[in-house]
Amino acid sequence: MTDEIAGRDAYAATAEGQVLEVLPEGVVLDRTVFYARGGGQPGDIGIIRYDGGEVGVTDTLRAGGKIFHIVDNSQLLEPGMAVEGRIDWDRRYLTMRTHTALHALSGVVWRDFGAKVTGGNMEPGVARMDFELESMSVEFGREVERILNAELVRGYPAEVLFLAREEALKDPDLIRTKVNLIPDYVDEIRVIDIVGLDRQADGGTHVRSTLEVGTVRVVKTESKGKANKRMRIEIA
Repeated sequence: MTDEIAGRDAYAATAEGQVLEVLPEGVVLDRTVFYARGGGQPGDIGIIRYDGGEVGVTDTLRAGGKIFHIVDNSQLLEPGMAVEGRIDWDRRYLTMRTHTALHALSGVVWRDFGAKVTGGNMEPGVARMDFELESMSVEFGREVERILNAELVRGYPAEVLFLAREEALKDPDLIRTKVNLIPDYVDEIRVIDIVGLDRQADGGTHVRSTLEVGTVRVVKTESKGKANKRMRIEIA
């Protein structure tokens, strides 16, 4: 098993570790700061340094219970080698701001308009979120943008919590975000609590406060079918 540092400390940009395996699917380390893509968040990129050189990491993904670092020259690494992983911090931090913006958007639309999230995806600085709404106009998007930015500057703290599954299933906010769809074998649920605004089961990386998000623009609203409307955002 790889020690996944990003789940505990999203601000860690480097970590020393050891190569466990070099496989066709990628390189497995015993500990890593790289976030493996999932839940709509892209995987980290960066470099893995070793004594005498470095290889580029072009993606990070999870498969078969392992974290694979996709590198540009795996032949330079071998099991047992001591390494240092270093993520592309600017890209990660922009992704963190984007992810927290999506959670804040979810909280605002649920609180003020009673709409649940039906899906979402992101890249650094841009994202989309789908809502259970009958209609979504350009004017609606502008109103949500105004409310969202007014909330972000209030500086809500974003906290990482780990809850026992039984406790998490009793939380109405987490039920709203479909925590019950998490596989039964997961006994502990990781929760991102934007205190006072939004609370969701989530495995991704986030900033510590909504003040770090910056200004969000709603750049497009779309209909994706009956009772499924899409909002696209950008981080200014």
